[in-house]
Amino acid sequence: MPEKLPDKVIFSLGEVAKSIQRTIAERYRQSYWIKAEMNKLNPYTHSGHCYPELVEKKEGKVVAEMRSILWNGDYQRINQRFIEITREPLKNGITILFQATISYDPLYGLSLRILDIDPAYSLGELEREKQASISRLKQEDLFYANKRLPFPVLPKRLAIISVETSKGYSDFLKILNGNPWGYRFEQTLFPALLQGDKSIQSIINQLANIASCVEAYDVVAIIRGGGGDVGLSSYNHYLLASAIARFPIPVLTGIGHSTNETVSEMVAYQNAITPSELADFLIQRFHQFAVPLAHAQETILLKTRQLLQAQQDILNDCARYFRLHSIHLLNQQQKALEHHFVRLNMASLHRLQQGTLSLLHSEKTLQAATASVLKDHGAQLTSMEKSVKLLDPQQVLNRGYSITRINGRALKTNEQVKKGDILETFLASGQITSTVIQSKTANHE
Repeated sequence: MPEKLPDKVIFSLGEVAKSIQRTIAERYRQSYWIKAEMNKLNPYTHSGHCYPELVEKKEGKVVAEMRSILWNGDYQRINQRFIEITREPLKNGITILFQATISYDPLYGLSLRILDIDPAYSLGELEREKQASISRLKQEDLFYANKRLPFPVLPKRLAIISVETSKGYSDFLKILNGNPWGYRFEQTLFPALLQGDKSIQSIINQLANIASCVEAYDVVAIIRGGGGDVGLSSYNHYLLASAIARFPIPVLTGIGHSTNETVSEMVAYQNAITPSELADFLIQRFHQFAVPLAHAQETILLKTRQLLQAQQDILNDCARYFRLHSIHLLNQQQKALEHHFVRLNMASLHRLQQGTLSLLHSEKTLQAATASVLKDHGAQLTSMEKSVKLLDPQQVLNRGYSITRINGRALKTNEQVKKGDILETFLASGQITSTVIQSKTANHE
């Protein structure tokens, strides 16, 4: 019973709750078909029950939110039929038409117990927009356009679209710049709205600004920290997803959320579920270059050492072989030289003996020939000596002849003299001087 004061009646909270409970029970006695967006399914694995978070949005804003209960048995039945009809399980982010009863519990508050879900309303507004965007992008051959771009070996120059005060952006920079390997990144922030309908054009404008100087950057990173899932609807919009897909360099996304991928994330070159994971991805890219490079450096050093050692071993073997072969060759040559020396000595002795015998024989022959020649020449000399003696003028004079000279010359004809010339006549003993009185020519008739 309520307490009564002179000027007021006081109800306890439990009394008010029970009154609301009775009122709702009397007012909502039957089940109702309700349309809402199931923002989160919230399944509990240990019990199998689900506690969906239901919302209604207008112009991108949540205007109503209510908790609900989906017991395990109802969930299994509804999910199985949902898969059979839509080919997808019951999941977050879809608009559903569900049958539910309305109840109020003094302890747990107002809730809806979901009895059934109509698969005809399989997709909510967000999902329909998402599927429409995906379909259009695929028809225009844009869905994989950004993924087909070549990725830089070292994504060093980053154009970042984010909010400067975002915790996700702060975490991203902290991990990126604080990496223990000392990899250095160049970051340029392009501030933009990241939630709500205005975020679409804001991000597109910044993409256009980056495109005007795209040669200065390697990649674009769209960074958004954790936030409500409802705020992600703009990332399913065709215009934003198309701008990302068409961008001339790789676009990376680090949009913090745990629900399904948005279209913008799907068309991006690389999608990370958090900014921190995106920072790790960029660092890993540096690893993919640096680690093989370091390994290659180690391999080169190792192979160089091995090659030098192998060549040193070969050189040592060659030197050892050369030394042993040289010694062996010298020994062979020494033995050959000694052998040749012996042969030369023997040949010299033999030749000397032959030469001595030949010389002796030649000496005897020369002596005999010399004696013969001397004997012959002696005989010739003797004969010549006799002839010379016979021709000696004195011998001629001795035989009664004389020699007449005129002016020291022998007189041969009378034509050489004239009257009055003085003549000298030499005899065997003595000489006569005479004067020419008369000269006559001899008559030989």
